Order: sequence, then C-alpha cells, then structure tokens
Amino acid sequence: MATNTIDAGLLAKMFLAGAKNLEVKKEWINELNVFPVPDGDTGTNMTLTIMSAVKEVNSLTEVNMYNLSKAISSGSLRGARGNSGVILSQLLRGFTKGTKGHKEMDAVVIAAAMEKAVETAYKAVMKPKEGTILTVAREAAVKAAEIAEESANLELFFRAIFEHAEKTLARTPEMLPVLKEAGVVDSGGQGLLEVLRGAIDGF
Repeated sequence: MATNTIDAGLLAKMFLAGAKNLEVKKEWINELNVFPVPDGDTGTNMTLTIMSAVKEVNSLTEVNMYNLSKAISSGSLRGARGNSGVILSQLLRGFTKGTKGHKEMDAVVIAAAMEKAVETAYKAVMKPKEGTILTVAREAAVKAAEIAEESANLELFFRAIFEHAEKTLARTPEMLPVLKEAGVVDSGGQGLLEVLRGAIDGF
C-alpha cells in the first residue's frame, strides 16, 4: 500500500533520519566547502544546526504536528552556526510554518511547505547567491509544486524531487565560478541533499 500522507510520527522519523545522514556525511561536506570562504566547516555547521533540533525533537513527550514543528524550528534556530546553518535553520523554520496546522500532509501540503521554506530562507539572506543551497532548495520546491497535484504516491513524489535537486546541485559549478575552479559542487547544497536523502530513506 503506497503511503500518500505523512503524519507527525512519520515526519519526526524522516527528520531524524535526514539529520543522521547529514551527520554521517559531515566530513565529506566539509571537504567540498569553498564558498563563500574555503573554511571547511559547512558540514560541521549544518550538522550542529540540525542536531540542536534533533535534541529538541527527542525530548518531546508527545509528538504531534504542532509540537514537532516548534521543536524543529526553535531547535535549529537556536543551534544555527555559520551561513549554511543559518540558511538550513530558515528552511526548516519556513517548512514547519507550512506543516504545523496540519494533522496529515499530502503532496500538495508538502509542496506548499517547501515553498514557504524557500521564501523564508531567501528573505533571511542579505544578498542571495545562486549556485548555493538556496538554489537547490528553490528548484526542489519548484519541482514539488509542479507535480504535487497528481502525486498521490509520496514515494514517487519524493524521488522526482530528489532527482531534480540532484541535477540542480550538479549544475551549481556553472552558476558559481569559484565552485568550477575548485571542481566541486556547492557544499551547502550537498548538505541539503543529504538531509533529503536520509529523510526519504526514513520514509
């Protein structure tokens, strides 16, 4: 039976799996880090940010969409480190704004929450740069919005979004010359992709 909605319990599981996968890939993401400064800490910063949210989620006595959304949002904002961490926390904050009023989410609700995530993150950055985590997040949300109406099967929905996000990440060196020079994709975008990969596996 294909799952076509996500409830709070499943969202929590997906979020924790996404965080775990990011943590596992942390060092690799650090090595990709050349923009805005090659300080090798994108993976660490994003992991510290998301783990702060994990701690709050794990301390919930009861998991419902409202509590879960609050824990993810406040935990990631409190733990936000570095550019990539701040953007990740804003993406999570925007996403949970779109989820907290729902008991269950289908593709349409998820797509709207993704759009809210991107809007919130772009607003938080003074000069949004394309070829970064922002671009990967935006393209994922665009794809989600495109296919949400006819996506009853969430597994296929997530797969299509992930594939599109992966293609976008592969194009980041074309958008940011500094990435091309270093021969890498954007580290923050890669980090976001690992969160998504883990979340889909958790699903």
